[in-house]
Amino acid sequence: MRSGDRNGADAGEVPQRVPRDAAARARLSGTAVPDMPRLTGHTAYAYLVAMSIRHGLLALLERSPMYGYQLRHEFERSTGATWPLNVGQVYTTLARLERDGLVEQTGESDEDGKVVYRLTDAGHAELTGWFATPLAGADRPRDELAIKVALALTTPGVDVRSVLQTQRTATLRHLQELTRLKAVADGSEDTAWLLVLDSMIFRAEAEVRWLDHSETRLARLAATQRPAGASGPSTAVSTDEPSDEAVRR
Repeated sequence: MRSGDRNGADAGEVPQRVPRDAAARARLSGTAVPDMPRLTGHTAYAYLVAMSIRHGLLALLERSPMYGYQLRHEFERSTGATWPLNVGQVYTTLARLERDGLVEQTGESDEDGKVVYRLTDAGHAELTGWFATPLAGADRPRDELAIKVALALTTPGVDVRSVLQTQRTATLRHLQELTRLKAVADGSEDTAWLLVLDSMIFRAEAEVRWLDHSETRLARLAATQRPAGASGPSTAVSTDEPSDEAVRR
């Protein structure tokens, strides 16, 4: 069994540093959680959340033994508070990890009676395998936006161009907020948070490019289907919003 603190950290010490702009980061936690093939709706969501928390807690216990509230604090700190976690989720997951032999109680508790958990050898092997295994394409999220646009295109009475432009405006606002948060982050202390931010920024930029591409494709399709000499509303991409380059600056 694994019994030591890998990095010499005190299992009873909760780091006091609070991530910068925590309220703004919490607003970003609405980022879609990946869906799973062969699972649908709330079942898929619950499964992916459980699996991510499971391996997240194992990774934290690889650092040192901790109790539930510490794990919650460190999970949110490590992810830049973009994924708020309630302590009930932590203890439910710990119970399942203990049942599966991946963690165990140290037999110690602090002055408040909080139970401290540590990683077992089986837990270390599970974590090592998770880090070493790439995500397959089938494990990536289904794109709800792409499905929404596809359905808008074929649903009577829905203006797909309006759907695209409304989403583009919202995504650009989101990108501006992410860029602002990146500008105030501390490069020496907020590395984990910056990696999360970079990922979110790149996804937002890609989404804007896809929205522009989709509107251009639909405009070309409309032009080929319009009778010769007929006039109609322009379907050109709106230029009212700031450019992607301006947002990044």
